[in-house]
Amino acid sequence: MPFACIFVPDFPVEALLRAEPELRAQAVVVLEGKAPLQKVFAGNEKARSGGVEVGMTKLQIEACTDFVLRARSPLQESAAHAALLDCAQSFSPRIEDASDDAILLDLAGLEPLFGPLPKIARDLARRASELGLEANVAVASNPDTAMLAARGFSGVTVIPAGREAEQLSSLPVAVLFVEAVPSPTLETFERWGVRNLRSLAALPDVALSERLGQEGVRLQQLARGSISRALVPVEPQLIFEEAIELEYPLMLLEPLAFLLSRLLEQLCARLGARALATQELRLHLELENGWHAEDDCCPSPALDPSDRRIFQRTLRLPVPLLDARIFLKLLQLDLKANPPGAPIAKIYLSAEPVRPRAAQSGLFLPPSPEPEKLELTLARITGIVGKGSVGSLEILDTHYPHGFRMRRFAPTEPQRVEPHSKHISESNSAITALRIFRPPLRATVTLRHGKPSHIVCSKQIQGDILWAAGPWRSSGDWWEQEGWSRDEWDIAVQAESHIALYRLVHDRLSGRWFLEGNYD
Repeated sequence: MPFACIFVPDFPVEALLRAEPELRAQAVVVLEGKAPLQKVFAGNEKARSGGVEVGMTKLQIEACTDFVLRARSPLQESAAHAALLDCAQSFSPRIEDASDDAILLDLAGLEPLFGPLPKIARDLARRASELGLEANVAVASNPDTAMLAARGFSGVTVIPAGREAEQLSSLPVAVLFVEAVPSPTLETFERWGVRNLRSLAALPDVALSERLGQEGVRLQQLARGSISRALVPVEPQLIFEEAIELEYPLMLLEPLAFLLSRLLEQLCARLGARALATQELRLHLELENGWHAEDDCCPSPALDPSDRRIFQRTLRLPVPLLDARIFLKLLQLDLKANPPGAPIAKIYLSAEPVRPRAAQSGLFLPPSPEPEKLELTLARITGIVGKGSVGSLEILDTHYPHGFRMRRFAPTEPQRVEPHSKHISESNSAITALRIFRPPLRATVTLRHGKPSHIVCSKQIQGDILWAAGPWRSSGDWWEQEGWSRDEWDIAVQAESHIALYRLVHDRLSGRWFLEGNYD
């Protein structure tokens, strides 16, 4: 049964490089601690080649201008670990969260889906690179051998079954010890002159057990690649969140958009790896002081509102989307209309995962705009005319005339209509639509026996009223008014070539007459 391991060398550095990929060609050093007592926590290969070692103080290395110094970011490490889990679960449903920088996968039954084992290993490395992490990938017949190979060999490694000891023999003994702190057992091996796994595997079993106990026997079995165990599978939660801690407060929207673009690309890559999309984006900005929260947003559990100001915005999309450029433009338009108002210290961006939209256009249906372009157009219009002036009308459950409100526009899928349905054709023929005038047209009306008999509204609408039906008296929200507030009539007026039907309203409170619409 084959297993794979995805291991990210220098994980704290890689977590920071996901946010700053332009630094990959430079020597990057990660510091931990409070100034001025900061010490080196990790560094990439170029930094180690330049003489940087873990535990060195900042004062010892800051004199050299060749090193790029960054503070350790637990937030970005958490996001990188979540991306690593997404990479593993995009291939196998059974994974083990071995450590922050390593994930084990069960590859049983995946060859008919993804191809032979070397191809699966290369695809795993490529998928991790797309998520912003340069990882080593190893495949072996047991998980521990795959773990050792991924930690010891760079790139992609495939160990055939039965050749575990031979392939692992050249690795140093230190690969058996994951912890960075010195181990007494490792020091013992160094005093014995045991430098690699070949020497450890060749030691006598009984003598090793007498001196180091069961721990020594376990390490020797690992060196021989003879330990066989089952994975401890985990089911990661579907939480898609990215974060950036800024060294200096950000005050302009243009550099903020640059960072948001990078976060959105990472979120979309993670969602795409799990075959998901999103219908809701939540942006949280930690500002320099104070506390503020929007009413329509939910605070993130990762935020601590005790010492900073939190600016929150939520974008709710009508359909599931997965396009970083569309998301960035929507966020730019929203932030332009609702600026944070203070320098930004941290950026949190999260997405609510949903299944992708599955839709198929009909051959005989009129073409409609793409949801992505339509959402951008609505956002641009909202920035010009205001939030409450764009959307779809929603009729309120009230008797008040023209009681409605604007709600967010959400396109619906067209319903399938049978072409030879007599019921549909007969019902549609009986529908009469009332076109509402905005604003209502002021009219002068002459009454005869309490009914409208003549109207003058404009050059096109004037003359004797041929027919009138009404009045229909109404008073919306009657508990707030006394008596009826309006009388409604349906009237027929002779037009140039036909008879036109109108809705005529008498406002009893002001005594004025209005034409509110006509029937098509």
